[in-house]
Amino acid sequence: MRCVIARFPFELTKNGVLDSMKGVRPEDITGESVVIGRRAYPVMQVGQVITRQDRRDFTAGEVLRAMSKLGFTSRGPARMPAPLPASDPLQHASVLLGTPAEA
Repeated sequence: MRCVIARFPFELTKNGVLDSMKGVRPEDITGESVVIGRRAYPVMQVGQVITRQDRRDFTAGEVLRAMSKLGFTSRGPARMPAPLPASDPLQHASVLLGTPAEA
């Protein structure tokens, strides 16, 4: 499949992406991710590996569009679980601020 990422044309195939990502260790996921094989990779890491470009040169949206056209599954940003509701305002504020770090 032909696609344009960061104003450069690329001829990508699903097998080519699988081969490129083979042996690449996923970084910590803080935003959107793409599932390649059995692993979830950050979108920008995938873009950097398959295009060999600096991450500042392309957007996550460009990579997500290309990966979805190839049939890969994408996941939204990682979200933190909502804190449990507290019974009084002081406890609620304490939950929102988090627990203090122990020295």
